[in-house]
Amino acid sequence: MAGHSQFKNIMYRKGAQDKKRSKLFSKLAKEITVAAKQGLADPEYNPRLRAAIQAARAENMPRDNIERAIKKSTDQGGENYEEVRYEGFGIGGVGVIVETLTDNRNRTASSVRSIFTKHGGNLGETGSVSFMFSRLGRVEYAPEVASADDMLEAAIDAGAEDCQSGEQGHEIFCAPDQLHEVARALEAKFGEPRAASIVWKPQNSIPLEDDKAETLLKMLDVLDDDDDVQQVYANFEISDSALAKMSA
Repeated sequence: MAGHSQFKNIMYRKGAQDKKRSKLFSKLAKEITVAAKQGLADPEYNPRLRAAIQAARAENMPRDNIERAIKKSTDQGGENYEEVRYEGFGIGGVGVIVETLTDNRNRTASSVRSIFTKHGGNLGETGSVSFMFSRLGRVEYAPEVASADDMLEAAIDAGAEDCQSGEQGHEIFCAPDQLHEVARALEAKFGEPRAASIVWKPQNSIPLEDDKAETLLKMLDVLDDDDDVQQVYANFEISDSALAKMSA
């Protein structure tokens, strides 16, 4: 079913991330610093910084950590991070996109390639996977914020392209260059969103059963655990029975 998408699987994996709180904070801080360095240090006039701060707040990152990360963007002699995207295939032919922020391309490329290889996958060329995904802005709200109908109506009024509601919450999708405007319009009605970011959304998903699903999730977890990796996307589905078996 369509509901058993990459986004549901991401929620399944978030339980493991709770055990890596300090590492998660480090990644969030890195994104805040880079966003502030590339634009203004005021989130009011820097959509990427605003989204990064919202993501940090959603993970209960302390305000002091956020402010330090913003201040770090103006420090002289600090690290200079480069955005590098890797694309490849996991077990079962699943397409995987890995977004990184790195100060050493050779180290990051070697690490990502090794993770793919060890879990039955292979790294491909840029563009070998991304054509199977849509680049979209995504705004997320908790399920209790509004009914599915009310959120859909608000999303249409805000200029969004799609709205998907379920037990995990509401996901509103829009063109990447419209993310700031759509998020602002929704915020005026429902308050600050749980998250607002530009993502890779699979156009279609590949179903995976028990062993292959477990292998792929292990690979994605190892990628998430890499210090240079910021986001991981994959176009797969896992059945409820397979998820229950792995969660047992």
